[in-house]
Amino acid sequence: MILDGHIHVEKRSDNPAGLVGRLEEAGIEGGVIISLSPPTDDSPDDPGERLDDVLRRTAGHEMLFPFFWIDPLHPGAPDQVAAAVERGVAGFKVIPHNHLPGDDRAMVVYRQIADAGKPLLFHSGILWDGRPSGNFCRPCNFEALLDVDGLRFALAHISWPWVDECIAVYGKFLNAYSSRPDLSVEMFIDLTPGTPPIYRRDALTKLFTVGYDVANNVLFGLDSSTDDYNVAWANEWIERDNEIYAELGLGEAVRRKVYADNLLRFVGATTETIVHKTPRPGES
Repeated sequence: MILDGHIHVEKRSDNPAGLVGRLEEAGIEGGVIISLSPPTDDSPDDPGERLDDVLRRTAGHEMLFPFFWIDPLHPGAPDQVAAAVERGVAGFKVIPHNHLPGDDRAMVVYRQIADAGKPLLFHSGILWDGRPSGNFCRPCNFEALLDVDGLRFALAHISWPWVDECIAVYGKFLNAYSSRPDLSVEMFIDLTPGTPPIYRRDALTKLFTVGYDVANNVLFGLDSSTDDYNVAWANEWIERDNEIYAELGLGEAVRRKVYADNLLRFVGATTETIVHKTPRPGES
């Protein structure tokens, strides 16, 4: 089974059944559907309409998981989270394009999401938005989430170009379990490009050979869209990744986790308990 953990809604008018057909054509059985984004300027926004839209697209499809995109600094963000949780959203999406992840206002919202048992997918890494925003999305800034009990969160795009920093932050979260035995926050790494093809082998080699316990916390995604899911793009990236995995000697059990099982655990569709191996200080 392959699940795409990073699919964006681009329009309100496309046909959900068409998306399912395109996914099937690519050999993909489902994934995370991310709602339309909140505006990044003073444009009007109807969060209820955006929520209705993503729920409509995923209704009746067991393997399509609706994620609602929020601006955690918006005064109405707590109400938006509450409404989305009440209506059965699977998780949330945030791009911290104008604030640090540890901003006090945002942390209130992240704790609300954690208390609801929902996961949170962050953009991490350089942001192609035409604005000076990349420093907000550097992986080290997400260390603040160590203080959000119960949160499951993922950093998308392996934080490219800060792949090394992303892996180091993941190691820090693992190591924190040794000094904070009650720590319940869990970090995942989303492999969605991100990485241009020339960087892919280097990034995956570092991630899977660093020696950290990563196999249960890596998610596959493609950053494609609902209105015309790119089958050729999907096939190209899956083929490239599989070639790299073969070179690295990653077996079928690990690939199954990366392509599907980890995402199901991330969204709460399975309740498997993972006990992580904690790296020693000299390894982190």
